[in-house]
Amino acid sequence: MSAEPTPRREVVTGESRRVRPLPRYRTQSEIDEQTALGGAYVRSLMRSQLRAGLMVFVLLAVVVGTLPLVFEALRADAPVWAVLGFAAYPPLTLAAHWYVRRAERNERDFARLVEGRPTQ
Repeated sequence: MSAEPTPRREVVTGESRRVRPLPRYRTQSEIDEQTALGGAYVRSLMRSQLRAGLMVFVLLAVVVGTLPLVFEALRADAPVWAVLGFAAYPPLTLAAHWYVRRAERNERDFARLVEGRPTQ
């Protein structure tokens, strides 16, 4: 028998040869990489949010813009607080409620698009 010790085995490994999977959500990768298609998706979301905001702004302008006309037409027949409380605030509150719901729906639809799920 020889007195030399047996050399220790070494494990040599290389790079993984597995194929990298495609991105799970193609839309998300388009947005992350800022491609033209991803930019179109983001612009679409921004346009829909802007459209909702402009609609509420127009309603606000109409309600607030007509208040002087209402006050002039009433000429102190009704108190100012009644006009504001019953004629101005309810439409503004409803418009704010509508805007929040619309913005959340736009974002939810965009998230579904990015995740690859169909929108309703």
